[in-house]
Amino acid sequence: MLALAVVSLPLDAVQSESLGRLQLAQTIALPDVRGRIDHLDLDVQEQRLFVAALGNNSLEVVDLRGAKRSERIAGLREPQGVLYLAEQKRLFVANGQGARVDVFTGSPLRTVGQVDGLEDADNMRYDRISGNVYVGYGSALATIAAQNVQLLGHIDLPGHPESFQIESAGPRMFVNVPSARQITIIDRNKREVIGAWVLDDAAANFAMALDEQDHRLFVATRRPAALLAYDTQTGKRVAKLAICGDADDLFYDAARKRIYVVCGEGLVDIVHQRDPDHYETFNRIKTAPGARTGLFAPTRNALYVAVPARGLSSAEIRVYTTTN
Repeated sequence: MLALAVVSLPLDAVQSESLGRLQLAQTIALPDVRGRIDHLDLDVQEQRLFVAALGNNSLEVVDLRGAKRSERIAGLREPQGVLYLAEQKRLFVANGQGARVDVFTGSPLRTVGQVDGLEDADNMRYDRISGNVYVGYGSALATIAAQNVQLLGHIDLPGHPESFQIESAGPRMFVNVPSARQITIIDRNKREVIGAWVLDDAAANFAMALDEQDHRLFVATRRPAALLAYDTQTGKRVAKLAICGDADDLFYDAARKRIYVVCGEGLVDIVHQRDPDHYETFNRIKTAPGARTGLFAPTRNALYVAVPARGLSSAEIRVYTTTN
């Protein structure tokens, strides 16, 4: 078993390092948004940020050029996952309580499709090779044809899927299944489970990211608060590192060999990948309690962090830029 590597940073070091690694560049208010905020996605061409305001039962559209909310779609039922497909100019929104995926297009957004029967619809990913959208729901992954918004089938899992990642150079998908304490491996060509990596010494594996070039899969757990690195060729764990608490989003910055861990504790941990088997936390950014979801946009060198409303403070999106 690998030892848990604990890295602590003094407060003054944390504050000074934040100026050199991730810098707060902008704060965008989300007036009248209450409750938990879930996932985000980006329309790069039109510079629109889509925000799933789960607790508010709305989708918030942020105009990044004007740094303000430009549109709201109300009346949703616990929107959790958002996925924007630039090729089709379509936005997929997974409604957990609504048990469906809504599909929108245009500006302002208008409905062009809907897929029902997906209880607790959650995370979504797009497979550019097949042109299919995968949606985590219930205890399965659903396959939806992006072009005509048709449900093609599903793949059964041992529990509810959280974050998952898709290989572009192979047929596999890696799926976090916290209730089963495992990472489930799927062959999407066969549409079946082909294996699992069991988390013997960790639990609550929600967030996930993939470094496909180096064959490394990163998984953040909450019990304990740790980052796990797996060799995707062998399935062996190669590293384990202490991170901030209540991690819900995880992103790999291939250009800088960094991993951004967004935590509800009110922190973002920045982990440096020295090489595929060795990692170290070299920076920690303060955000706000409950800010547990975000989005890293490599084309914009920006990390967007969703901050929920607390007390008299309104909800907001904080935009952090990579400075080196």
